[in-house]
Amino acid sequence: MLGIAGTVSVFVAMLSLARGFEATLTQSGSERNAIVRRAGATSEMDSGIQLDQVRLLEDAPGVARAQGVGPLVSPEVVAVAAFPLKGRDTDGNAQVRGVSPRALAVRPNVQIVAGRMFQPGLTELVVGKNVAVAYVGVELGRPVRFAGQTWTVVGIIDAGGTAFDSELWADATVVKQVFQRPVNLFQSVTVRLTSPGALAQFKDALATDPRLTVQVDRETEYYAKQSRQLITLITVLGTMIAVVMGIGAIFGALNTMYAAVAERGREIATMRALGFESGSVVLSFVIESLCIALVGGLLGCAIVLPLNGFTTGTMNWQTFSHLAFAFQVTPGLLGWGVVFALSMGLVGGVPPALRAARAPIAATLREL
Repeated sequence: MLGIAGTVSVFVAMLSLARGFEATLTQSGSERNAIVRRAGATSEMDSGIQLDQVRLLEDAPGVARAQGVGPLVSPEVVAVAAFPLKGRDTDGNAQVRGVSPRALAVRPNVQIVAGRMFQPGLTELVVGKNVAVAYVGVELGRPVRFAGQTWTVVGIIDAGGTAFDSELWADATVVKQVFQRPVNLFQSVTVRLTSPGALAQFKDALATDPRLTVQVDRETEYYAKQSRQLITLITVLGTMIAVVMGIGAIFGALNTMYAAVAERGREIATMRALGFESGSVVLSFVIESLCIALVGGLLGCAIVLPLNGFTTGTMNWQTFSHLAFAFQVTPGLLGWGVVFALSMGLVGGVPPALRAARAPIAATLREL
C-alpha cells in the first residue's frame, strides 16, 4: 500500500509540474493578441522586425485602436540578465523585456500593483511579482545594476500568474542602447486585435504585403509552442520514474497476495470443496488487491495535494531565462493517479489469484 502511495504521489507530482509550467505560459497569451516575428524564427530570441515594418503593422486591418493612444501595437526587444537567487548560492537568468509605452494597453491582464510605470527614456524598471520574490535586491524603490547600468525599480506588475510575472520591463529604446542592439530593430511586435476573429484578416493582409517577411501567431498559440519541449521532457521523465517505482510496487503487491494465498490455503480449498467455483476465488483475490491499491492510490493523492499552488521555478529553454510557476494538482491528474494505482493492483493481484484457483483441492487439504 505504501509502495503504491509513493509511486502515485511521484506520478501525480511530475504531471502537475508539467501542467503548471504549461498553464503559466499558455495563460500569458490572449486570444485577442497576435505576436509578429521574422519569418522562420522559432522564438523572440532569434527574431528581428525592422522599424519601417512596425509602421506597416500599425496601419494593418484588424488592429485595435484606443483614443489618445493610437494603434495598440507594442514593438519589443528581449534580453537576459543574471541576478542572485534568494536562498541559493547561485545566479538565475531573468528575461528583460523592452516594451513600448502602449504595453499595458496591449496586455490589459497586466496591472501595476505597486509603484508606477517606467518613464520612457530613463533607466527605470517595472518587475513582475515573482521577480521581486525570487531575486536578491530586486525590490521596489531600490537600484539594480546589470548590463553596465544602474536601474531603479519603480513598479511591481501582477500578470495573474503568467510568464510576465517573471520578467523585468523597461523602455525598449533604453534596453536597445544598454544591450547594444540596432536602433531600428525589434525582436517581436505584439498587436491587440479588434476581436479574436480579426486574426485571419490581419494575417492575410501581412501575407499579401511584399514589404513584409513575417509570421503571425495568436499569442496563446505562440506560448503553447514555447512550453512544448520542457513539458514533453518533464512528462517523459516523470512517467519513466513512475514506471520504475510502479514495477517495485507491483512486486510488493505480488508478495503480499502470494503470502495471503499461502496463509489461506485451507480456507480456499474448503470453499472450493463446498462448491465455490475457481472464478469466484480469482475474483475475490483481485477485488482484495484492488482495494489495497485503491487505498494506496488515495493516500498518494493525499500526499501530493499540499503541492497544489506551490511556486517553484526552472529554466525556460526557449528564452534561457528563469521562469516561476506553480504546481497544478487538478482533479483530472488525481483521477489518473487512482487509475495508475488500480492498474498496479490488478497486475499484482491476478497471478496470485490464479494460483489460488488452480491449487488441487485434495492435495491442499492434506498438506494443511
